[in-house]
Amino acid sequence: MTLPSDSPDDSPPHETPPRTARPGASQAPHRSAAEPPARDTAPGGETLGALANLGWQALFTIGLASIALGVIVLIWPGETLRVVGVLFGVFLLVSGVFQLTSAFGAHVPGHLRALHFITGALCVLLGLVCFRGTLESILLLALWLGFGWLLRGIMMTAAAGSSPGMPARGWQLFLGILTLLAGIVLIVSPFGSIAALTLVTGVMAIVLGAVEVVHAVQLRIAAGRLTRGAAGKQRGARFHAHPHPQH
Repeated sequence: MTLPSDSPDDSPPHETPPRTARPGASQAPHRSAAEPPARDTAPGGETLGALANLGWQALFTIGLASIALGVIVLIWPGETLRVVGVLFGVFLLVSGVFQLTSAFGAHVPGHLRALHFITGALCVLLGLVCFRGTLESILLLALWLGFGWLLRGIMMTAAAGSSPGMPARGWQLFLGILTLLAGIVLIVSPFGSIAALTLVTGVMAIVLGAVEVVHAVQLRIAAGRLTRGAAGKQRGARFHAHPHPQH
């Protein structure tokens, strides 16, 4: 006869004694399975910082180039006009060649081929005239700008005068009249006007370059703050991801 106390099912369960951590051994922090691993880098902050660095460097370079160009224009206005005249001649030649090429294209209607051919031949002829001397190129450049401004001023003035509901109608009308008058001045007095326009262009280039440099410095300061903020967040993430080991 078996006593109830001798039954193997009534024996107390065997308990495993808890393991005691050895002195000096560090315990790994408990991490939940659903908890994502901590990232050591902040890609968003690094990307914004890199873009900001590229932006201020580009602005700074453009500003210095604009300042240098303005100084060159003010110091050597005659040489600047000579270079601009040559570039204008090259522009006329290239545009004339494209016009002549398009005149024989299949995509151009028949009634427009003659117009493309005439304008292309005229551009090539004027471009060749520009290479004859500085005075010819300056004269053609002044007349080209003068007639262009004259036509633009007439169109802007007519559009503003015939549209009562146009936004900023007064400013459009004022700019149209101003552009029209500037075109007339260039046509009537080409050499003096183009010289004054050269000086104004040099001053404007210096002013715009200085503004770009100031903006670049401001962007550089903002980029430094952004980089420091991203570095601080990264250090905080690393501190929380790796707690101090327990002894």
